[in-house]
Amino acid sequence: MNRLDAFILAAGLGTRMGPLSRVLPKPAWPLRDRPLLLWGADAFHRAGLAHVGCNTHHLSERLREAVAGELEVFEEPELLGSAGGLLHARGRCADPLAVWNGDAIAEVPWAAFIAEHRRRGAELSWLLVPHPGGPWNPVWLGEDGRILPKGQTGLGPYHFTGASLWGQGVLALLPKGPSDTKVDVLPHLRHHAGIVVEPFPWIEVGTPDQLIEAAARLAPEGEGRMPGCYLHPTASAEARLERCILGPEVHLGPEVEDRDALWFFEEGHLERLPL
Repeated sequence: MNRLDAFILAAGLGTRMGPLSRVLPKPAWPLRDRPLLLWGADAFHRAGLAHVGCNTHHLSERLREAVAGELEVFEEPELLGSAGGLLHARGRCADPLAVWNGDAIAEVPWAAFIAEHRRRGAELSWLLVPHPGGPWNPVWLGEDGRILPKGQTGLGPYHFTGASLWGQGVLALLPKGPSDTKVDVLPHLRHHAGIVVEPFPWIEVGTPDQLIEAAARLAPEGEGRMPGCYLHPTASAEARLERCILGPEVHLGPEVEDRDALWFFEEGHLERLPL
């Protein structure tokens, strides 16, 4: 049994993706014919973190097909939350275990992050950047660099990038069943840290529009090959489309004109749903 160097949280329901989550779990939607989930795994590998695991809940078989053996996949019949999902790694992981979200693409400075985490002797660290404004909840730090509880302000505000490092001792504290990092973990730790770095390129892909935008930016000759739309690598269209998403194997001929819609196959039937 291989030691897990890193873990990708991929077991959410994908509710913000709306109807797209009837087709594929959010981390399995591809860019450059590479599932979102594996963009995170590739970043781990470039940092020397070789063996990567992930959890899965919604449409788990489709996620397994998407990763095609490149990751170790852990089934999660009951959603375990932002902390509980790491129970899968307990007892067989590196110290620290690097953790990332399955719906974001970024070149996280993992090596520097791990070095600073170790230098501080932290049990759990979050990678932070200055808060960019917008809807994200702010993170505040104490003078000692600790992450302050909700409702307290201090140094900051900062934005949590989704990258974190977990010591084996922290994983040992996780309760059985669902748990939340802020509620069930941080209050019980003496040595946790928010490590602040300069902003780095980071793309969240959590909604249909963010998927379309990411395709235009990262795969203009692939999934973004029809401006303003997203086409799965196995889809094709001669249609006139605006803000449409075509799922696997869909083909729309020149007689189709549409906007604000998802096209996909379900049980062998071509379906259309509004975005």
